[in-house]
Amino acid sequence: MERSYYVYLLASRRMGTLYCGVTNDLMRRVYEHKLGQADGFTRKYGVSRLVWFEHHDLVNNAITREKRIKRWRRDWKIELIEQDNPDWDDLYVSLGGIEPRDVVSRIGD
Repeated sequence: MERSYYVYLLASRRMGTLYCGVTNDLMRRVYEHKLGQADGFTRKYGVSRLVWFEHHDLVNNAITREKRIKRWRRDWKIELIEQDNPDWDDLYVSLGGIEPRDVVSRIGD
């Protein structure tokens, strides 16, 4: 069975606080960040906007890439984001993700 792995960058806002992570389920993991279920850094600093990601077939490659990006200077990470996402749009929504606040408001209707 073939698996997929993702390295991703989250931001608190345009040019805001950045976080780099790796996961085997990008949509689930970003949703967890948006709900504040991911303890630590992302919850503390409100980092939940998916601004960049890339796919890997092998977990070792994804982990190696994540570690490299974490060592990069901030301006290199910004350049990586802005190559494909110059407006820092939340890619989670464009991938079909539903914002948690939208789910709550639908339940209340």
